[in-house]
Amino acid sequence: MNVSYNKLFKLLIDKGMKKTDLRIATGISPNTLTKLSNNDYVSMEVLVKICRVLECDFGDIMELVQIKRQE
Repeated sequence: MNVSYNKLFKLLIDKGMKKTDLRIATGISPNTLTKLSNNDYVSMEVLVKICRVLECDFGDIMELVQIKRQE
């Protein structure tokens, strides 16, 4: 399984926020924002900060997706 943060970026659009706004509001580093943009793993602490700022739950900002296997 892989992680996808597409829900996070859709939520930002709905709230009229830019990625930079989220980074500043949460205090996360630019490198962490890049990890989110690349659907890489980030710490639980980062996810909690994002949920606090956006007043949402984990399922609102991320999801696990199946890895498609090549045959």
